[in-house]
This record gives sequence, C-alpha cells and structure tokens, in this order.
Amino acid sequence: MTAFISPSQPLGSVEKSKLCLDTGVPAPCRQRAAPLHLWKGKPVGFACGSGRCRLLCPRRTTQMLLSAQGGQRDAGLAAGEGSQKEALQLLVAFAGLAHDPSRPGPGVPAARGGPGAAGEPRRSRRFVVGAEGRVASIADTRVCSGLERGPISAVPGRYRIREGKMELGSDCHLIHYLRLSHHLIVLNYLICTFDKLKSVSSEDINITDAIFDGVEVRVFEPPAKRDERLKRSVVYIHGGGWALASARTSLYNNLCRIMAESLNAVVVSVEYRLVPEVCFPEQFHDAFRATKHFLQPDVLAEYSVDPSRIAISGDSAGGNLAAAVCQQLSKDEHLTIRPKLQALIYPVLQAFDFNTPSYQQNMNMPVLPRYVMINYWIDYFNGNYDLAHSLLINNHTALDVGQAVSFRGRLNWTSLLPSSFKKNYKPVIQTTGKAEIIQEIPALLDVRAVPLLAENETLQLQPKTYILTCENDVLRDDGVMYAKRLENAGVEVTLDHFDDCFHGCMIFTIWPTDFSAGIQTRNSYIKWLDENL
Repeated sequence: MTAFISPSQPLGSVEKSKLCLDTGVPAPCRQRAAPLHLWKGKPVGFACGSGRCRLLCPRRTTQMLLSAQGGQRDAGLAAGEGSQKEALQLLVAFAGLAHDPSRPGPGVPAARGGPGAAGEPRRSRRFVVGAEGRVASIADTRVCSGLERGPISAVPGRYRIREGKMELGSDCHLIHYLRLSHHLIVLNYLICTFDKLKSVSSEDINITDAIFDGVEVRVFEPPAKRDERLKRSVVYIHGGGWALASARTSLYNNLCRIMAESLNAVVVSVEYRLVPEVCFPEQFHDAFRATKHFLQPDVLAEYSVDPSRIAISGDSAGGNLAAAVCQQLSKDEHLTIRPKLQALIYPVLQAFDFNTPSYQQNMNMPVLPRYVMINYWIDYFNGNYDLAHSLLINNHTALDVGQAVSFRGRLNWTSLLPSSFKKNYKPVIQTTGKAEIIQEIPALLDVRAVPLLAENETLQLQPKTYILTCENDVLRDDGVMYAKRLENAGVEVTLDHFDDCFHGCMIFTIWPTDFSAGIQTRNSYIKWLDENL
C-alpha cells in the first residue's frame, strides 16, 4: 500500500511505515502529491518500497534509503545515477543540519504571495499523528512561526501535543514526521557511516571494545614492555556537542591510538549515548559511570594500570563531561582512587553568558558559530528552540532573575580574563529578563552541565589541570576563565593558548583534513601528558 499526501485529502488511518511523499511518480499521483522540501529548485519526496522509505529527487539521480524497520534509526545509502557527493549534499540539505532556527528550514517552500507580505503569516501544513503512530488527519493552517515544542523527547523538532495528538509544522523536518530520525542522528550517521572503524588491532596497539557498568568503551592497550609492571592511563571523552561523533570514528580512533603509542598508556575512550536518544544528564551519567568503573582496583589490575597515574580528558563537549566528572569524583568520599590529572581541550563549560569577548569576536566563525553552540545547548537540555534568541542576549541571567544571582560572581569575565582577551568588548547584562527560562531549563545552572559555575570548595579539590584554548573559537573564554578560577582556588594549571587555531582542530590530523593546527595542538597536548602523568 502506498499513500500520497494531498493537502485536500485526509488519509484517515494510514500506517507511518507505508506513508510517503513522492513528487517523482507518474500521474495522476503527481498532481496529488504535496512536496514539503525543495532541492535546487526541484521538489523532493519519499517513496516506499519493501518496507523502506526511499528519498528521491524527481529525476532519480540520487537515492537514499532511510530504514524504518524494527524501530531502528538506521540508514543506508545507495548511489543511483548521481554521485555519492551529490547524494550526501541532498541528504544534508534535506536533514537541515545545523540550521539557524530563526530562519526557515532548508527547502521549505515560501508562503503563497511571497515572503514579506505585510501581516501575512507563513503557511504551514499541519500533520496530526495519533497516539498509536497513525496519521489521523491533515489540515492546512496559517501560523506565524514554528509550532511550540512539546514534552515528547522521542520525536524532537517543532511540534506540540493537542488532545492527545502530536502536531507538526511543515518547517519540522520530514524525517521527524516519519519518526525515522532527528536531524542530528542523520548528521551523525553521515559522520559515522563514512568514518567508523571496526575494532581492529594493529601490531603495536591492541584495540578492544568493552562494557563498563553498562557503558560502551573502546580500550587501546600498548604491548607490554620488559621489566614494566604497570602503565599509566587516560580516560578520554570525545566531543561533538553531546550529539555527534563516536569513539569509533577514525578521527578519535587515530587520536587515542597515537596517545596510547606516544605515552605507552592504556587509553579508555568512552562511547556515551548521544542527543537525541538521551539528553542531560544521561551523557554525564554515562561518562561518570564508565570512569568510576575503570577506577576500581580490580579493573585497573586487569588492564595493568598504575592507580596513581590516571588522567581524565576530553575535547569540546567531551571536555565539558571530563570537567564535570572530575568534579563529581572529587566529592565522592568513598572513592579510593582518583585521577592524577585532567586535560581539557577547548572545553564548553558554561551557558550563563553567550556574550563573552570570544562569543562576540567569533560569533560567525566557521565550525562553531555562536548560534550553533546555543542550539547544541538547547538540544542537550531538550529545550525549546524558541528560547534561542533570549539565550543569545542573556535574558536567562538578567539582573532580576533571582536563580542566577548567586552564580554571577563566579563568571565575571571582566575580572577573570586578561586584557588581551577582553579587548574593547563590553558585558551584555540585561536589567530585566525571563526567569521562566531557568524554570523551564534548570540545568542551565546545574554544575554537572556547566562546570565553570562550581563553587570554590569543589574547585579546590581538582587535580593538576591542562586547558587548551584557541583564539578562533567562541569557547576560548570558557577555558580561560576556568583556568583562572582553578588557579585562584590553588590548583596548578597550565593554560595552553593557540593564537592561530580554531575549535575542533586537534582531531583533524589525517587526510584529507590533516591541518598543521591539528598536529601542533595534538603534539603540545601529548607532550604535557607525557611530562606530567
């Protein structure tokens, strides 16, 4: 059975797995089909076959298979007459990856009459999906903006719940509607499918996958040397905005392998669960459980690790998790073995102020613009994209927001940053704001999510610390301020700043993204570990 969405014809009860939109089918269906997205001016839709939904461009130059079988968020890629690159471009555009929520989603047709008509709201089709996942009705409605996001986390996107039914706007990605995936899952699929490595050992490093207290990890073990009883170790947590990448991708696989070889150390790379499968605090819990499990004496003995020579480390969102885990471990009175070091690579450490000098200076910097970082935070907290603008102008931490008052002194960049970083930038502090933002997302002030806001008593317990920052990075000041707060608390800190590097550069050391900035930062990071671990 194949059903075609028509603006004027309700579908009644049609199973989602049988539902499709296809503007490349023969008449008369073509007249009744309703394309929601355009690719290079041409409509794009779905066509079903053999239990799969196939994404087609009308000329069938590119085909993509998004599996809807068995509830698996799996995807397969099949090249048709078009190139693999074209297929990727189509899927990336269709998924709406990293788009600014303040602008219409990619490929969404404009309202009739053209944009900008005075007082004319944008037209949006609304799909109503019953509780059992069946399409109940389709109504054409006028809305001025995206629909309010509801509490269901299983289908992230722009939707709301009304009378027990889920409503989605046309600017919601079609993959959400089909419940095949979230746009971050599609992006992560692209990253991992073309980059994921199996657990293959080399002559020098033994690479195995294991489970630590229910959390997947990948362990890199160098060969034993004569007269060597115990090795040092690094627990590494990968970055990716709590939503992307994997310990198994070649970028992180290569980094951890080189660390294991260069340091002659056992490296444990944590494969924590990602957004949107789970949101905060589950990523933190995964990283904490895996690390705490590894720190047990019997586990360390199994891997021949010296309990006194263990570091915890991570980059970007992984640096956030590493810092938060390190803080939590330091407060665990029952823990007998603790990390000797922490090494944080351009970490994201706060969501209190999105107008620090580095956020203002690098607001449109490629790789990680400010609005993308705000979107990562919203996704991490399972929040509403409509809050993005309020967060951007610091409405959530205005002077009249009582919940934020006690934290303001812990993140005063005018006193924590050197003048060379402050330059001529001015603080953005709202007099009146929106206290309801903190009420809706209390995790904005939760130190497990924002380690920079931790109290001084916790910072005093932290181990010797290395923090790497890059000038061309919105997160530069997060790392610099954390280094200063740790230093003020009596912790020995090395701040390693690179004037000509950018966010994420350290993992780009293999072809075709083998940048000198990556080699430079990686070598400096490993050198510090080698000298201090």
